[in-house]
Amino acid sequence: MSGLIETYRGTVYPWHCDHMDHMNVMWYVGKFDEGTWNFFTRLGLTPRFLREHRRGMAAVDQRIAYQRELHAGDTVVVRTGALEIRDKAIRFVHEMRNAETGEVSAITLLTGVYLDTVERRACVLPDEVRARAAEHCIEYALPWEAATR
Repeated sequence: MSGLIETYRGTVYPWHCDHMDHMNVMWYVGKFDEGTWNFFTRLGLTPRFLREHRRGMAAVDQRIAYQRELHAGDTVVVRTGALEIRDKAIRFVHEMRNAETGEVSAITLLTGVYLDTVERRACVLPDEVRARAAEHCIEYALPWEAATR
């Protein structure tokens, strides 16, 4: 968990749960997405910056490992770290834990590409954003990598 920063904290509400009484996958993705935008803001990719510079971010790849079920009333915390920073993209991981028990509920790996929203193509991340992302670089053992060893 070392090096991960908190990017989201919230609660599982009854309407987040499906017919099996656990949080539905769409809500895991939604909570991870909220963590993503908080992480990007920390890197300097604020909504204002993106609007003023006609830039955006697009998720081009995502993988999720579900570890433990969450139920209505559970509180969750998402922590985030960068794994790789390239000229036009950032690869990062979110770890969602049950805030009460500390158990990992889900892990997601995402690749986000920095876009020129006018020309609709990838462009180079600003140096200051890459520098801030580098401050949050971590090593993280992804569960599907361990399964292949």
